[in-house]
Amino acid sequence: MLGEQSAEFSENGEDESPTPRLCANGACMKTTEVEAQLDEGNIQDAESSLREGLSLNSEEARALLGRLEYQRGNVEGALRLFEGIDLQAAIQRIQVSAPPPEKPSTKKNKPRDPPQQSVSQHAASLVLEAIFLKAKSLQKLGRTTEAAQECKSVLDSVEKIFQQGISDAQVDTRLQETVSHAVELLPMLWKESGDYQEAISAYRRALLSQWNLDNDSCARVQKDFAVFLLHSGVEASPPSLGSQVEGSYIPRNNLEEAILLLMILLKKFNQGKAKWDPSVIEHLTFGLSLCSQTAVLAKQLEEVMPGVFSRVERWNSLALCYSAAGQTSAAVNLLRKSLHKHEQPDDLVALLLASKLCSEEPSLAGEGAGYAQRAVNNAQGMDEHLKGVGLRMLGLCLGKQAKVPTSDFERSRLQSESLKALDGAIAFEHNNPDLIFELGVQYAEQRNLKAASRYAKEFIDATGGSVLKGWRFLALVLSAQQRFSEAEVVTDAALDETAKWDQGPLLRLKAKLKISQSNPTEAVETYRYLLALVQAQRKSFGPLRTLSQMEEDKVNEFEVWHGLAYLYSSLSHWNDVEVCLKKAGELKQYSASMLHTEGRMWEGRKEFKPALAAFLDGVLLDESSVPCKVAVGALLSERGKEHQPTLPVARSLLSDALRIDPTNRRAWYYLGLVHKYDGRIADATDCFQAASMLEESDPIESFSTIL
Repeated sequence: MLGEQSAEFSENGEDESPTPRLCANGACMKTTEVEAQLDEGNIQDAESSLREGLSLNSEEARALLGRLEYQRGNVEGALRLFEGIDLQAAIQRIQVSAPPPEKPSTKKNKPRDPPQQSVSQHAASLVLEAIFLKAKSLQKLGRTTEAAQECKSVLDSVEKIFQQGISDAQVDTRLQETVSHAVELLPMLWKESGDYQEAISAYRRALLSQWNLDNDSCARVQKDFAVFLLHSGVEASPPSLGSQVEGSYIPRNNLEEAILLLMILLKKFNQGKAKWDPSVIEHLTFGLSLCSQTAVLAKQLEEVMPGVFSRVERWNSLALCYSAAGQTSAAVNLLRKSLHKHEQPDDLVALLLASKLCSEEPSLAGEGAGYAQRAVNNAQGMDEHLKGVGLRMLGLCLGKQAKVPTSDFERSRLQSESLKALDGAIAFEHNNPDLIFELGVQYAEQRNLKAASRYAKEFIDATGGSVLKGWRFLALVLSAQQRFSEAEVVTDAALDETAKWDQGPLLRLKAKLKISQSNPTEAVETYRYLLALVQAQRKSFGPLRTLSQMEEDKVNEFEVWHGLAYLYSSLSHWNDVEVCLKKAGELKQYSASMLHTEGRMWEGRKEFKPALAAFLDGVLLDESSVPCKVAVGALLSERGKEHQPTLPVARSLLSDALRIDPTNRRAWYYLGLVHKYDGRIADATDCFQAASMLEESDPIESFSTIL
């Protein structure tokens, strides 16, 4: 049959001679005879020999000769032969001779001749393979645009022959191989020629048309298309309306389409329909990380079949995903399993990640310090460069742990060790801006303002003034040194270098500096400008804004209204305070800071009970709310003159506030009043002295607000 000659050239197993042969239509001839004629340049004689010896027509003979030349490495000779094939004429003959599939016969033992459809497919296979090899030849010669057009003609011809698409029952193996190769090659050729929109169309055509691709071929096309969408930098046009199914999800951009393709691929891997490709999860990680959807990535990792990853590798990857998604507790639990003594307790990367996550929570800081110390101990040899990172994490964990000590001595010891660890880290990473910033904040929280100012300036120099928090930090240090005019100059300089949508924190800082310099009118004007920014920001999203869009606002509307309410409360404009609090409450119903401002309003109106109720609600809502605890302690201490039983409660609340924030001067002052009314004059003197010293170095905002 004709199809036999289009298979790979192989030796005749039944013949004692190993000479390769060409066989078709029941006849065979040696390839050496044809090769000799080709070597002599007698193409017409070689074609005639094949036509007569194997009963082939002109297109089929040229296709066979071209294939022989291509296999011999004579690309230019093969191309000359392929160019003599009239593809359209061959396709028309094939279409005419290809009847619809016959119904299976119920009669048995009746010999049947090969159907005409089979012969037609063999002819189609030979001609289409020739055009495909012509495209490959053009590609090797660097004529990629012509190669793409030839490859496209192969697929166009297949669609003409099989107008309803290809099915397993309709096509023989050789033809299917040619079609599969052409489907995969076409987008690659368009990419090589620089026509990226055609490449995108070719990828979509490959995935949406019925080519009867096997699972592995389809997986390769999906992966290549996803990689192209992720990394090419070319914005893909949306799929045509004809290819969209009603009710189906339509990707809005390159990133969504790539992620969708990669997730479909992962599903195939998990179902065993395609071979596992580790690069797919790497590209999916990249794509989902770009759009901050690491929680979705974690779900995909959880669905990967056991055995693909080791369990420790899976735990570590999931921990990284959950940490990026803000699920610190879940991430730490996974890392605890990974770092168990029976797993990989000395995994340096896992130790550093665990210590970093623990450094964000005071309750986990002690555990984090242990992980960081183990990382420092294990950072040896080729990993010694990571010792600086371990020391940095150790310093951060100890600094956070110092906020929840059992005694002043313990707090002092932890703070000292924190600074020592961060100083040690600087020796390894002296050009790390983040480390410089963190060391400066540690000094600032311990009221070493001279060192804090030096590190703030170093951070601004290291980042070229491009990072907002550096300017804020320097302004806060200057305000703590009571250099308010210089702090305002720094804030104005930062505003000049900052985009409009990023100015919110700086403008709030500027308003507080105006109040500190007894310029309340200018402070109010600053907040009005902030409100104008909020309105402009809201219009940019339209009337229907999602919760995630509100959370991503550069200028937080709740903070603006709450800040304005606090400003009016300092000016005793209680009606304005009430209006602003109502606006803030519409945006965020439960907030300890808002309840604290509400309590100040009632206190200013001389209404003791609602003020105390608001402060207590704030404590119940957030047990670590220092302002609310201090406010309750202040109210109870002032009433302690007449009602001695309230003093122990006030002392307990104020002591707890100082445990959380030992630099709160108001807490020290009111604790001094409690001791005074309770008759402990020496203790009262110490508290008043501490409050006086802290007042001289009190910033207009807590240093912790910039972390």
